[in-house]
Amino acid sequence: EQMLSRRDPRPGLPPNVTPLATLATRLGDFAPLNGNQVELLTDYAVSLDRLISDIDSASQHVHLLYYIYDDDATGRRVAESLARAAGRGVKCRVLLDAVGSKRALRKLAPQMRAKGIEVTALMPAGLFRRNAARFDLRNHRKIAVLDGKIGYTGSQNITNGRFVAGFPNEEMVVRVAGPVAWQLQAIFLADRYLETNTLVEDAEAFPEPGQAGEVIGQVVPSGPGYRQENGQQLMITLLYAARERVVLTTPYFVPDEPFLEALLSASRRGVAVHLVLSSHANQTLTQLAQRSFYDELLDAGVSIHLYQPHFLHAKYLTIDDDVALVGSANIDIRSFALNAEIGIMLYDAGVVAELHRIQEGYFAHSTLLTAEEWGRRPLAIRTL
Repeated sequence: EQMLSRRDPRPGLPPNVTPLATLATRLGDFAPLNGNQVELLTDYAVSLDRLISDIDSASQHVHLLYYIYDDDATGRRVAESLARAAGRGVKCRVLLDAVGSKRALRKLAPQMRAKGIEVTALMPAGLFRRNAARFDLRNHRKIAVLDGKIGYTGSQNITNGRFVAGFPNEEMVVRVAGPVAWQLQAIFLADRYLETNTLVEDAEAFPEPGQAGEVIGQVVPSGPGYRQENGQQLMITLLYAARERVVLTTPYFVPDEPFLEALLSASRRGVAVHLVLSSHANQTLTQLAQRSFYDELLDAGVSIHLYQPHFLHAKYLTIDDDVALVGSANIDIRSFALNAEIGIMLYDAGVVAELHRIQEGYFAHSTLLTAEEWGRRPLAIRTL
């Protein structure tokens, strides 16, 4: 808290986004901070290579928190980089969701611990386990922090990313250098404390980052431990604040009534609303539920883009030319009410413009669903 208070709590935000930053601060407890450098990583292999390179360059500590960490080639490759770091004296701490990373916790974690890597299961469930978590409450976050100066968050897990056969995952990862890494660090340390009841008191956990760049950002954690469905509240407010353009990218779209009404309202008042969904699915029932909303969305003028080349697992929202929210949350009740999630608000026209360029790529490689085409779907599909 003392480290974060050194930064300007109102770092030159334009008037039109200041209320949004104020709401995000009240909902997630972190203020916007300036001085960040942001990289947007969409290539699965490049993002992984970048993370491993940063692990290999770390000198103090490496902190990883992931919903899915698999015992596969990707998981073992990251484990090897952690072992190299631990071998040169770097403190490596890994938090893994007990359900999402079940196989790695059973098979890979013992090998990692033998190399000096701390591995902790988050929210373990079980009928006969003391202090067991509810099975439906999960830590769905994806966070990496290196030396307290570099952070990663977004949609990508530590796994081969083959959720749909023949269509490898495409993600959105934010790599940030600067004071926002402190906020990701704070979330990591808090989640670790809740599981272990021990504090990390290393002086280098929050080093002075200096001026890494010009981007203003803030981390917005969400989940059962925060104000009721705070992640959903923030997204709904962003939708109502839009004046010209909304682009929402999510792999799973099963909104509740307030979220759906906010999206429809934006389109009806003349905002260009684009919903980018994957044409391919790894959860059949979820995809069927998602399709049940298409009639209402199309009737309101929402453009539905069904992305073809990959399973699009990215999760982010852009509002006009000013604001982006990138993170781990899907548009469904699990992410809104049950999961611990993480998001990062970015207030930078350059970052949003880069996201727009990426989104144009989605549009170019998607099928644009029309009301006429959707109305001609077979009776069996309609019934399902």
